[in-house]
Amino acid sequence: MTDVLKTQSSSWTTASAILFDLDGVLTPTATVHERAWKELFEGFLASRPDVPGYREDDYFDHIDGKPRFDGVRDFLASRGIVLPEGAPNDGTTDQGSTEDATQQDAANATVQGLGNRKNRVFNDIVSAGVEPFEGSVRFLEAAVDRGLKVAVVSSSRNAPAVLKAAGLNGHFETVVDGVVAAAEGLPGKPSPATYQYAAELLGLPSEECVVVEDAVSGVQAGHAGQFHSVIGVDRGAGRQTLLDAGATRVVNDLDELL
Repeated sequence: MTDVLKTQSSSWTTASAILFDLDGVLTPTATVHERAWKELFEGFLASRPDVPGYREDDYFDHIDGKPRFDGVRDFLASRGIVLPEGAPNDGTTDQGSTEDATQQDAANATVQGLGNRKNRVFNDIVSAGVEPFEGSVRFLEAAVDRGLKVAVVSSSRNAPAVLKAAGLNGHFETVVDGVVAAAEGLPGKPSPATYQYAAELLGLPSEECVVVEDAVSGVQAGHAGQFHSVIGVDRGAGRQTLLDAGATRVVNDLDELL
């Protein structure tokens, strides 16, 4: 191993904390999110034959890593569709009578309704349990063993449930998720605000924290802030795409850093 590679592989050890994204970094739930979004938008677009259908690239181009309702808005914008924002409880109840179903269809045709329907699909899948990435667990344990602080920074409002399902909740006292971001008025990724807030909660300057991300919007968030470094994990976005977004280094699995 060259001196340059040695420096690259050990650079995270000079930091004071690791700020992990969740879906696609610690757990394979990014694929569950992708599946849920696909199911949602394929159904939604089925009644709009004049609009291009849902494509695999849509997840990475418009949705991945963003807060749920931002993902809805950005995907709809890509198809030239504008929907009313709706109410927070749109799409959260099951259909009953025909009249109820008609009312529910109207409630679902909102940004809030679509986002909440996607969340129901996601939770139904996750309820069966989640297996974390083994390499990510090894890296997490190595970071903790070295005395580094750790936190999860996720756009998902389901982060605590996913961490619990994966058996990782005991590792993280600090979790900044979509619920926290909304409560604190923090803009979602690609803004660095949620990562900066996590560093603040850990009592550390951003410069001492490493950001670990698999989504382009998350890497952009890390690059936009004054962080120690940004490690990209390529789970499908593409190595060069993550580097272009501002990743300091890209790996296929976090145990490559050990």
